[in-house]
Amino acid sequence: MRKILIVGAGQSGLQLALGLQSQGYEVTLMSNRTADEIRTGRVMSTQCMFDTALQHERDLGLNFWESQAPRIEGLGVSVAGPESARVIDWVGRLGGYAQSVDQRVKMAGWMDTFAQRGGQLVIHGAAVGDLDYFSRGYDLVLVAAGKGELVSMFGRDAARSPYGEPQRALAVAYVHGLGPRPEHPEFDAVRCNIVPGVGELFVMPTLTTGGRADILFWEGVPGGPVDAFQGVKDPSEHLALTLELMEKFLPWEYARATKVELTDAGGTLAGRYAPTVRNPIGRLPGGGLVLGVADVVVANDPITGQGSNSASKCAAAYLAAIVEQGDKPFDEEWMQGAFDRYWNTAQHVTKWTNAMLAPPPEHVLNLLGAAGRLQPVADRFANGFNDPADFENFFFDPEKTSAYLAEVSAG
Repeated sequence: MRKILIVGAGQSGLQLALGLQSQGYEVTLMSNRTADEIRTGRVMSTQCMFDTALQHERDLGLNFWESQAPRIEGLGVSVAGPESARVIDWVGRLGGYAQSVDQRVKMAGWMDTFAQRGGQLVIHGAAVGDLDYFSRGYDLVLVAAGKGELVSMFGRDAARSPYGEPQRALAVAYVHGLGPRPEHPEFDAVRCNIVPGVGELFVMPTLTTGGRADILFWEGVPGGPVDAFQGVKDPSEHLALTLELMEKFLPWEYARATKVELTDAGGTLAGRYAPTVRNPIGRLPGGGLVLGVADVVVANDPITGQGSNSASKCAAAYLAAIVEQGDKPFDEEWMQGAFDRYWNTAQHVTKWTNAMLAPPPEHVLNLLGAAGRLQPVADRFANGFNDPADFENFFFDPEKTSAYLAEVSAG
């Protein structure tokens, strides 16, 4: 039985740990918090997982909340013009529904499951020195903790990381009491509201510790009017500021938010980070090698909602690579190959996300505008969130965009 150590108990670390456990590996999982501390703590993320990522959970029998979480059947885009009026407004239908489960609910539940199934759970924050000591007892060490000292073991890949600074200031509030969008009250959708030059507001239904809720998520251009949450420590003040900015820039979203209240005292989050791709292999002081997982090695801005999707896809790719290796060593060549397998999908996410952080070129504005007239365009754009590789075919290149729009218009 091969022994594997996973440091970090987020989407990828836990999904991989439970997947390896089901295949008979002896897995030790290190987390800096207990399941109860996670469950009663602050929200950690926004997350909307699309069909492919959800299927990885189903394949492992980990979709514990699928019947409770709202089914997100569409993805809508609105663009604010002069006087805060909508100049673009449409919703695309997803081929398979998406879902959002508060990571406090999911990670705590998965951690309990891992322990109940006989996994060794170590509650301890890990430093590089600890890992150096522990690594000698394992066949493979994976680092899935995307913040803190351990990330410094993985060097930045400058060729794949065009931004050196954060491109958005992030502010999240989980709320109860949000009304439906009047134009499509019959199904749930994620709403992406773009305020050119100012930022974006995402609104998404979720399942949280207190049941169904919605996430209000501002992404502010640094230095702009929405970059206003630094130093706001009081949760009610955070919500008031969120709503004030909605009223000013996105009155149609504010109109359904007049009665909202926070889900709980831990229901807000603010911060920023630079999108970065890192080299996947870390070297310990004693010479041992460790493999980085998910956002340790590929951290994208959440503007495209890909974080938990990418984490799920990375865990699935690594699980397959580990099982296929059998009893052969997990050496440097194998580690690079496992990462390359994940990068096959992650490269499309990174390219698209970095493009969405820049001001949209004319052909992209044309595409978003056409989606309001041509439902197939809206649907295809929406389903790109599930399979970002498809954006290569119609999004980046102005000639491909105009050829695609001409084809749909003719059809």
